[in-house]
Amino acid sequence: MLNYATFVLTGCLLGPWLLREREFDIIFIFQLSPVTSAIPGLVVSRFRKLPVMMWVLDLWPDTLAALGVVRTPWVLDLIGRMVGAIYRRCNLVLGQSRAFESNVRRLSGDSSRFRYLPGWPEPIFQGELTGIKPAAAVAQYMDGTFNVFFAGNLGESQGLPALLDAVEELRNRHDIRFILVGDGRAAGWVRAEVKRRNLEDRVILLGRYPIEEMPSFFRAASALLVTLKPDPAFANTIPGKVQAYMATGLPLLGMLDGEGARILRESGSGFVAAAGDGVGLANRVREMATLTLSERAAMGARGKEYENREFNRE
Repeated sequence: MLNYATFVLTGCLLGPWLLREREFDIIFIFQLSPVTSAIPGLVVSRFRKLPVMMWVLDLWPDTLAALGVVRTPWVLDLIGRMVGAIYRRCNLVLGQSRAFESNVRRLSGDSSRFRYLPGWPEPIFQGELTGIKPAAAVAQYMDGTFNVFFAGNLGESQGLPALLDAVEELRNRHDIRFILVGDGRAAGWVRAEVKRRNLEDRVILLGRYPIEEMPSFFRAASALLVTLKPDPAFANTIPGKVQAYMATGLPLLGMLDGEGARILRESGSGFVAAAGDGVGLANRVREMATLTLSERAAMGARGKEYENREFNRE
């Protein structure tokens, strides 16, 4: 909280002064957490009389409530009022998901300024994987086993207990393994839980690696997994890894609701279970593992085509 507060304070006090001799056409606010990071941009806009465009990638206060960070109703209401005031002071509010429009309308009383602007994959994911040398950390797992590959943050929002439930459902399928690359607040819990459930031979935890190396890790993947815990806030969000996954041309497995699930189904790029449904995810994994290589390749190609049509940066 001190970090967030000092950023706002120094941004508001020093921003107008440091930018006094520079010319700009517009102020663009890239809004990750926390939403208070938008306030210095609004202050500078007031001094410079410039229009403001804000790209919303994280819904506040919905995310705080979903993660249990804030549980007191009046505090959530207060934060919601602040978010609404920020939205009203923007000339344009961009959302990474079309489902964000209802949130903007609810908090600001007006959605006429809302426009949909999805994320896009980094260029490193858009090349052909076949020409990339496998990472040393995964070379040993390219043994014909069906590898379900998860890359990214291991946090509260990923619905990791249900993911491990799915692994337990597949405990006796020695032709299926789960490989997790990443780190986060829940990583320690996952390691302990894998050991407690005696799943060390089913779940491989590789830790954190730079994003630039991910294509070389994906060489060992049979399918790429995206998960979110069940909550309306997460159902409204398009996980950023969906675009990156699709760009690789590999098939996707999802355990999520809402917009993310819709995209996987609409694109034909993979199979989806409901958020929090570990048994359902296990069934989808079994189903995909029975497909031929050509059937999975066709699924991945449909995802790549959809990504190029819907999420292409250009």
